[in-house]
Amino acid sequence: MITRLVGVIVMLGAAWGGGLFWFAASIPEAVSDPAARTDAIVVLTGGSGRLGTGLELLSGDRAGKLFVSGVYRGVDVAKLLELARRTPEELRCCVEIGYSADNTAGNAAETAAWMRKQGYRSLRIVTANYHMPRSLLEFGFVMPAKKLIAHPVFPAHVKRDRWWAWPGTAYLIVSEYGKYILAWLRHLAVGRRAADSAS
Repeated sequence: MITRLVGVIVMLGAAWGGGLFWFAASIPEAVSDPAARTDAIVVLTGGSGRLGTGLELLSGDRAGKLFVSGVYRGVDVAKLLELARRTPEELRCCVEIGYSADNTAGNAAETAAWMRKQGYRSLRIVTANYHMPRSLLEFGFVMPAKKLIAHPVFPAHVKRDRWWAWPGTAYLIVSEYGKYILAWLRHLAVGRRAADSAS
C-alpha cells in the first residue's frame, strides 16, 4: 500500500514538473504577428509597459479601438493618457475603459461583453509574456469564435532563458503555472456541467 502511494506521488510530481517546463516553454519570446490589423486591442492592466504598448499599436493603426480592462474606478481616459504621457486629444476618441475586472478571468469576461457590444470579431491582447498563456486560455474560453492575437510585453525583470536559475522569475513562473492549472480545471468543470445539463 505504501509503495503504491509513493509511486502515485512520484508520478504526480513528475507530471507536475513536466507540465511546469512545458508551461515555461509556452511563454512567448517574441510577438508572432506584429503587423496584422484587428478590430480592437485590449490592454490588461497590472504591469509596466502594457498601456504604452497598446497606445503605440493604436497610433500605428493596428486597430480602430483600444480597450483597457481592469482600471481603478475614478481614473478616466484623460487621466490614463496623462499617466501614459500622451496628449488626450490625440487618442481620446479611440480609447475605452473597463472598471469591473479584478483578475484575468474578469478581464476576459469584461472584454467579451465589450466586444459583443461593439460587434468586433478580432482582438489583439497586450499583457506580459509570462501572463500570456493564462490570458489566452481565459479569453479563448469566453470568446471561442473570435480571432485572438497575442502581443506580449517583455518585463526586464523576467528572465525567460534559464528561468529556474533566477529566484524571482522562478517564483513568478511557478505561481503563474499554478493559476493556469486552476483556470484549466475550472473551465473543464464548467464544460462538463454544460455537457451534463445538455444530456
